[in-house]
Amino acid sequence: MDSLSSGLVAAVLQRLHQEAEAADAPLMQAYMSEATNGEVIGQFIEAETKDLTGLYRGLAGNFLNVSPEFGRFLYMCARSCKAKRIVEFGSSMGISAIYTAAALRDMGGGRLIGTDLEPSKVARAQANVAAAGLADLVEFRVGDARETLKPGVGGDIDMVMLDGAFILYLPILKLLEPHLKPGAMIIGENAFEEGSAYIDYVRDPQNGYLSLPLPFDPGRGNEFTVKTK
Repeated sequence: MDSLSSGLVAAVLQRLHQEAEAADAPLMQAYMSEATNGEVIGQFIEAETKDLTGLYRGLAGNFLNVSPEFGRFLYMCARSCKAKRIVEFGSSMGISAIYTAAALRDMGGGRLIGTDLEPSKVARAQANVAAAGLADLVEFRVGDARETLKPGVGGDIDMVMLDGAFILYLPILKLLEPHLKPGAMIIGENAFEEGSAYIDYVRDPQNGYLSLPLPFDPGRGNEFTVKTK
């Protein structure tokens, strides 16, 4: 069974990608017309460091979502590792959550725990996941992930999706590390080297990972990591 090719999930994703393109086009054009990709990343990192909550509150109307190709990759990763528990940092409007929750549904069930700093985005993510018929598989937590994920996620983690504030990738990974199964997949979208020491950390085998950049969506800083210890 493949929920991405036809049916309710496929229809909802098509609609959401169209909405996201329309919502985010002005923002993307504004940034890309003023700076190179490296300068844009630097601007975001500086803004996150200065006022994390304020920055993302200002982006509450933007999807900042994964591409359809990246979403299919997430679905395939979840299927490949037979995931039962997935954690997502930076759920935004719920597009990536739909891809991974659809994989859980197609494998017979599981749990996705997502978290986002912005309450209005979580409300929209919940509505979008429900529209796709996947609400029973997904729990969203509102607030700073360093706090929302601290109580735990109810068991061992098969897969992690990192797509939130660039500067928090390494702190969030270290928070989740005790719960990662050997062989767990960690997928970083926008895992930029400039953002934190995350890339250096996961590419050092001494830390218990093997990691490589992903070739699609060039310039997005996509990274694929496997827990080896």
